[in-house]
Amino acid sequence: MGSYLLLIIAALAAGLINSVAGGGMFLTFPALVFTGVPSIIANASSTVALFPGSFASAWAYRDDFRRFDTIPFKASLAVSLAGGVTGALLLLNTPQHAFDVVIPWLLALATFLFAFGPKISPWLRSRFHIGVRTVLCCQYVVAIYGGYFGGAVGIIMLALFSLLGIGNIRSMNALKTLLGGSMNAVAVVCFVIAGKVWWTQTAVMLLGSVAGGYLGARYARKVPSVVLRGVVIAIGVVMTVVFFRRG
Repeated sequence: MGSYLLLIIAALAAGLINSVAGGGMFLTFPALVFTGVPSIIANASSTVALFPGSFASAWAYRDDFRRFDTIPFKASLAVSLAGGVTGALLLLNTPQHAFDVVIPWLLALATFLFAFGPKISPWLRSRFHIGVRTVLCCQYVVAIYGGYFGGAVGIIMLALFSLLGIGNIRSMNALKTLLGGSMNAVAVVCFVIAGKVWWTQTAVMLLGSVAGGYLGARYARKVPSVVLRGVVIAIGVVMTVVFFRRG
């Protein structure tokens, strides 16, 4: 019961954090690993548990959704789906021991991107201007990462959007949650077909992530994003150190 309570709390907090700042994976993935789930299955199960929360957040952000001329929605959705499948297949073909070696580095990369992404984005925008085709290619690569691991993938998408001069953060978040949920949805299909999901733990976390995602999108805007980001970064640093020590 203690393990399930940990999973529920982690999923609820992850849904809340994902709807506002992103980074919920830093809670759900370690929670599954620490309760005895093998790392690849934990990664797949975490994706399954969190992706409905993305759509719950997207629904809550529905009034903020806008179509941007510089980001063709249908094309962005298509490359996100394709990248999500590619990343999921890469994960399924990664040996367990190899993934265990890669995990700390993925966590370190995700923590770095989450911590410094908002600062890197303006710097890139001031020096580079990229076109729609380049953005779509980058979105495909980001979706591969999202299907494979997904830590801080929302931050990366926001950075891409900002390179096109889009400044409405709520509209960017609405598009980010929809595309992120889509790439995770196709990854989920791959994981389910491959039998890489532990359903009891996943079902417990899924309920928590949906509730947290919706409540976060509706009410957690009152919490300063800098506070939430600080919490996520701290968790990311701790989890990175822990997994390096475990390795």
